[in-house]
Amino acid sequence: MQNADKKLTIGVIVGNRGFFPDHLAKSGREEILAALSRAGMDVIALDTQQSKYGAVETHEEAKRCAALFREHADRLDGIVVTLPNFGDERAVADTLRLAGLRIPVLIQATPDTPAKMTVAFRRDSFCGKMSVCNNLRQYGIPYSLTALHTVSPDSEEFHKDLEWFGAVCRVVKGLTNLRIGSIGARPAAFNTVRYSEKILESQGVSVETLDLSEVLGRIQRMKDNDDAAQERLAAIQKYVPTSGVPAAALLKMAKLSAVIDQWMNAADLQISAVQCWTSIEENLGVVPCTVMSMMSNELMSSACEVDICGVLGMHALQLASTTPSALLDWNNNYGSDPDKAVCFHCSNLPKHFFADVKMDFQEIIAGTVGKENTFGTCVGRVRPSPMSFARFSTDDTGGRIRGYLGEGRFTDDPLNTFGGAGVVCIPKLQNLLHYICAQGFEHHVAANLSTVASSLHEAATRYLGWEMYWHNRPNGGC
Repeated sequence: MQNADKKLTIGVIVGNRGFFPDHLAKSGREEILAALSRAGMDVIALDTQQSKYGAVETHEEAKRCAALFREHADRLDGIVVTLPNFGDERAVADTLRLAGLRIPVLIQATPDTPAKMTVAFRRDSFCGKMSVCNNLRQYGIPYSLTALHTVSPDSEEFHKDLEWFGAVCRVVKGLTNLRIGSIGARPAAFNTVRYSEKILESQGVSVETLDLSEVLGRIQRMKDNDDAAQERLAAIQKYVPTSGVPAAALLKMAKLSAVIDQWMNAADLQISAVQCWTSIEENLGVVPCTVMSMMSNELMSSACEVDICGVLGMHALQLASTTPSALLDWNNNYGSDPDKAVCFHCSNLPKHFFADVKMDFQEIIAGTVGKENTFGTCVGRVRPSPMSFARFSTDDTGGRIRGYLGEGRFTDDPLNTFGGAGVVCIPKLQNLLHYICAQGFEHHVAANLSTVASSLHEAATRYLGWEMYWHNRPNGGC
């Protein structure tokens, strides 16, 4: 299982400018370090032996700070620039250029106090922040801003800024050098989930393929009492109620889970997409839903129908929120309410999504391959919760990655259906549906029980350079 509790490590640049009060740089460094500690973040910063007050003002200090960041490049997730006074904009920009880390940067400026505007206490960081941003723009270095132009490091507002920025950092780092497992061929009936491996590779996302025949062969050769199979069998039975499911089907699922686990570990893969409809049912005699549900619940997102871009969206939302994601169909209208829809899958939704869940057979495919070959679905109702949604797609003719995202909520509206399903309410949903169809996006959407659209949009557009539509973007957002 991936570690959602892993601490972020943040580099700190403390700005200073000689003709402003030096003591503000000293107290400002202490304040920002305390704020990052309260946010549960580790820090890499110059100490007071390496520069005056551990701040960066001269080019020599910029070189020293950049060298420190490069030394810890494998640990750093992002950088916070704090301006307790005006700061030297060239030193800040030089530090970031010389470090060359291409990670998210947050610019924070500490506000002046009206009663302390004398020469001894005046900060002018309100103005200095503009100069820093101007220079970073000249240097071609992307950066993020706090919600308020000036904000105290010890304030609740800045704590929220750090939570938001932490999500941005997780998404950028998690989508950089990502390796996705593609298990089986895309089902012939699902042209909609076509994608470009080459475009993904150009963005640092690699896809490793495994033919389904190899999976089935490894399962066939695995003994029933194999340690890995028995371990996965126990995990499945602990994960979800399996009453009424044949023992033989559970063992097949356990072997499938063991084979996928072994391959992903050997190939150093973080997430996966799996062929389902209907080869696994016909040739193995189960559906892979529970196996995939367990992976997603353990923060190793897994999408069906070999939807590689779908699982990319799942993973991005999971990185931002540190909670499991699901892949759903935009599936049905909900009566005559224009802002509500039914989101559905057969299903492989993670247990995290359900109010209550049990294992059963897949009612749709059963009509084709027989009920006895379709056990393994996770059946239940998505619990009421705020939600974020996202879809990425490779635009092969444009040579880019594009997508859309937004927020809504799962409701407790009555729904009588099978599989894994929920009613979602999204303001101006009809506008979103029109956009999806007009732009030719897929019918799958990734969902997460959180509100992280802002962080995901910032990471995808500002730092990854992807083209994103933000549905119902708040007015005044950056």
